[in-house]
Amino acid sequence: MAYKYLVIVESPAKAKTIEKYLGKNYKVVASVGHVRDLPKSKMGIDVENNYEPHYISIRGKGDVIKSLRAAAKRADKVFLASDPDREGEAIAWHLAHILGLSLSEKNRVVFNEITKDAVKAAFKEPRSINLDLVDAQQARRVLDRLVGYSISPILWKKVKKGLSAGRVQSIALKMIIDRENEIRQFEPEEYWSIDGNFKKGRQKFKASFWGVAGEKVKLANAEDVQAVLQKVNSDEYQVTKVEKKERKRNPAAPFTTSSLQQEAARKLNFRTRKTMMVAQQLYEGISLGKQGTVGLITYMRTDSKRIADTAKQEAAAYIEEVFGQEYAAHDSKKVVNAQGAQDAHEAIRPTSTLRTPESIEQYLDKDQMKLYRLIWSRFVASQMTPAILDTMKVSLEQNGVTFIANGSKVKFQGFMKVYIEGRDDGKEEKENLLPELVEGEIVQSVDVEPKQHFTQPPARFSEATLIRTLEENGVGRPSTYAPTLDTIQRRYYVKLAQKRFEPTELGEIVNTLTVDFFPKIVDIHFTADMENSLDLVEEGKENWVQVIDSFYQPFAKELATAEEKIEKVQIKDEPAGFDCDVCGHPMVIKLGKYGKFYACSNFPECRNTKPIVKEIGVTCPKCHQGQIIERKSKKNRVFYGCNHYPDCDFVSWDKPIGRDCPKCNHYLVEKKVKGGKQVVCPNGDYEEAVQK
Repeated sequence: MAYKYLVIVESPAKAKTIEKYLGKNYKVVASVGHVRDLPKSKMGIDVENNYEPHYISIRGKGDVIKSLRAAAKRADKVFLASDPDREGEAIAWHLAHILGLSLSEKNRVVFNEITKDAVKAAFKEPRSINLDLVDAQQARRVLDRLVGYSISPILWKKVKKGLSAGRVQSIALKMIIDRENEIRQFEPEEYWSIDGNFKKGRQKFKASFWGVAGEKVKLANAEDVQAVLQKVNSDEYQVTKVEKKERKRNPAAPFTTSSLQQEAARKLNFRTRKTMMVAQQLYEGISLGKQGTVGLITYMRTDSKRIADTAKQEAAAYIEEVFGQEYAAHDSKKVVNAQGAQDAHEAIRPTSTLRTPESIEQYLDKDQMKLYRLIWSRFVASQMTPAILDTMKVSLEQNGVTFIANGSKVKFQGFMKVYIEGRDDGKEEKENLLPELVEGEIVQSVDVEPKQHFTQPPARFSEATLIRTLEENGVGRPSTYAPTLDTIQRRYYVKLAQKRFEPTELGEIVNTLTVDFFPKIVDIHFTADMENSLDLVEEGKENWVQVIDSFYQPFAKELATAEEKIEKVQIKDEPAGFDCDVCGHPMVIKLGKYGKFYACSNFPECRNTKPIVKEIGVTCPKCHQGQIIERKSKKNRVFYGCNHYPDCDFVSWDKPIGRDCPKCNHYLVEKKVKGGKQVVCPNGDYEEAVQK
């Protein structure tokens, strides 16, 4: 087919969407990501010659490059339409190199959303490749290569093969280990609370002890509690103070990359990698039947909260029509981006508010629908008026002992009609209604309940809380979080247990060596400053070679010291406590790429290995001979199966407990439910009380 213009994008899905908008004079093809990169087999950086990178064509991309060159020869002009960020600019620069295109030619096209209007507008204003953006990406790549390809061989030599170190991953690992050390060193402290049930007429409400004689009092032990309760000599409490206020609650800003990753983890239980994969599909385009393929969201790698005026206007009109004029925030406040945020494109939003989740549900798969609904709801809510809450704080007093009751009621829903932001603790805010109370009146105490508590250690990081902490400290950028978390898990430096990161023995060894010999690599402030320097390169205010040199000169000295002083780390094999069933030698516990396993101590003469399994003390309810053991799926989810597999194929996601249902004799299981655990019958005929 004849064409005048060739357009090159990264992915076939994006190519398909864009070609539909441009017409018959345009041919759109995909480079399928990068076409050139640094070699995998060696450093590929000439540290003696201004850190000149040695790029090569990526193995396996020969046919793609050949077809791109052939297609470019047939076109009058070639447009480079890779993604609108540093990496996309670098891809365009590499494409220009392999195709022999002039860097001064205006052939770079960028758009923040893949819609007909945005794409056509972008092609009316092509620009030349932004070399400052390219330099910023190149500097990051060179920096990461210098760190990774310098420290990793030392780890291979001194610890074990297959290990790696990197700028952002080393800090993420250190954060996880520092938190684990806090937990280990934590000493719980006792404290008490006194909660009371009160009533006015038939209306009951709760209040909590606050203090004595107008002074706030902390209850450290049971003696403190008894001293308070001895002062109470009646069930009658006087209302001494009633404070009523109207409080506004503002909606959350539209999503950035990190806030999307955090909220998808909290509300959808999505891993970071999955969130970005599904978001990429929504951005590149989904087939909507007769409408054709349409990009449903704006670009998903961004740390900007800015929204285009046209999108605001469309949202306001939609909100007025569906919810009423009082819900549309026409005078929405100007959002303030985080320090260091790149404002090249917008926040993540639907490309059209009018494309409601319900209207396109039939065209999306389950995960796409969940994520699109989340993005659409968050954006629409961000353009709505604040919620208004009536709050009430009541002080109750008896013989100098004060209890306080707090109540709240939603007076006007505002944005809460559409969306409420999730919380890391998983709890939802609930209304707490109090009866109408006035100062001076008497209410009755129904009962008071003292409770002993102990302070809790800080929680381990989840994916969401780790990303938030990295972002708050200026470490990494939107595109780095997902691969960073993926890397530290693949290297078995950390593992996810109950959706929380725990360091492994291997992770602690690597972290100790990195902290001792490469302190700057794991210095949060140093890394944040380096990110800022890369941003200045992007803005044309810093020279990338000088930025790299200021890092590498002291780093090279650290490398020489580490090479000389790090002693060989012996990861000792633990005795397994039983002998090999093949050759009779003792079995040991070894540390491998995916964790610990049993292996014969007579290796390599005997290569017998076994997985380490955890028995739960329950006989298999199917074969009545094997033991039920805890296993893990490919996605690291715990399930239960018979140790006689494959002879017995019993499996269960829920934990069998070794008892049968009193109604139908089916085996009972323990399920995790809100508030604790519950024993139930899988047939649904029987359940026991929830155990907290």
